[in-house]
Amino acid sequence: MRFFPQPLQLTDSVFTILRDLIHERSGLHYENDKRDILADKLTPRVIERGLNSFLDYYYLLKYDESAQDEWKSLIDVLSVQETFFWRESDALTALVEVVLPQYLAERRGAFNPGGSYSFSSKPLRIWSSACATGEEPLSIGMALEEGGWFERLPIELYASDAAAGAIAKARKGVYRERSFRNFPASLQEKYFTKSEFGWQVSSNLHKRIQWNVANLMNGSEIERFSQSDIIFCRNVFIYFSPNSIRKTVDYFYQKMPDRAYLFLGSSESLLKLNSDFELQEIGGAFVYVKNKSI
Repeated sequence: MRFFPQPLQLTDSVFTILRDLIHERSGLHYENDKRDILADKLTPRVIERGLNSFLDYYYLLKYDESAQDEWKSLIDVLSVQETFFWRESDALTALVEVVLPQYLAERRGAFNPGGSYSFSSKPLRIWSSACATGEEPLSIGMALEEGGWFERLPIELYASDAAAGAIAKARKGVYRERSFRNFPASLQEKYFTKSEFGWQVSSNLHKRIQWNVANLMNGSEIERFSQSDIIFCRNVFIYFSPNSIRKTVDYFYQKMPDRAYLFLGSSESLLKLNSDFELQEIGGAFVYVKNKSI
């Protein structure tokens, strides 16, 4: 006779303390009606760790010496990695056609008669702060390349995600067809090479990006990136609680330069937070601008 274990039960009380602990560490928030979804996501981790209940798993996450490694695995499980190249491309257009020329005119020097820009030695910093498997920062890189911006000024391009597994995939730079929906075929042929495993991004583009594992809720992990002139934080806040959003946005505003730009997803807004960022429509995209007087 085969033995089938009883399914794990996530009670209301344990759901609450687990949900709150996850929220504290990751910013991800699960409403009460998402209890079953959270249980489904956590069950494989509970079983793999040889535990008997979700309460045991809570104690492991909160008190065990191995908790740090388990948190890395848990973030991989909870992270939503649905993304594709050229997603909400109006933001990329705004970046290369409006924001960068405007930024250079205001902060990096004016166009000179010789036909090139004069700018300070400090590079322009762009950060994709929740890059999943890398499609967004690579899209930014391609947009910059197509616009000739890498030849016109020094640029540092950062990409990070809380999920170590996602960053591992991004570092490999191999993508399947689903990542290329709504993506120009000419750019796919230009920047990718077909292989038996999928499409391999060109090394010249891939090496322009500094890939990192970093949690938006951990100031020490994101401090060096949060001082960027331009931050993309798109389609992240839809999974965050209002408090997590406020904490993240306030941290960005505090760390970013006096003139800086924050791109959010098209379905995300800071209007209810009374943020210090100013919402502007730039090149057909809505962008949050820090314009602090010096």
